[in-house]
Amino acid sequence: MAFKIYTKTGDQGETSLFGGKRLPKSHLRIDAYGTVDELNSYLGLLRDSVQEERLRDLLKNIQDRLFTIGSNLASDPDKDMIVPDVKDSDIELLEQEIDRMNDTLPELKNFILPGGHSTVSTCHITRCVCRRAERLVVALQQGSRVDHILIQYLNRLSDYLFVLARYLGHQLKVEEVVWKPRQ
Repeated sequence: MAFKIYTKTGDQGETSLFGGKRLPKSHLRIDAYGTVDELNSYLGLLRDSVQEERLRDLLKNIQDRLFTIGSNLASDPDKDMIVPDVKDSDIELLEQEIDRMNDTLPELKNFILPGGHSTVSTCHITRCVCRRAERLVVALQQGSRVDHILIQYLNRLSDYLFVLARYLGHQLKVEEVVWKPRQ
């Protein structure tokens, strides 16, 4: 018999964490890892539009880390379970990449608006979803056990995505759209 994707166990509005604990689908923990999943999907869309193999490989690596974060958030925090981990070296990699890209970019002197090219816009949307995921994980941490490195990674990832949007725009020879407040 083939594997069935539907179990019908969530039909009443609850879902199970790894470890068996059931929570309402509206629970902050479910919202947090669901948003990380959404972020991972946007990263896949972004990766599909990037031509540079090095960047594609790095974005795949980031997707792997996001799956790790999702599995951490989807695990029962009250049970001592072995789950994949995010390491300091994962954050350091993002920082190195931010510095590498920044070295090739003109100095940022103004706020910039998302846009100019669909790849740049996709990167900015991904950054915004990353910030939302970070906010949800921070809120979850206020009432539940969450490894702090998950928040650090999401925070650095949003920085990376901002610089990546600028870098991609620079590669595509797209002029940054400067925000000019009304006078």
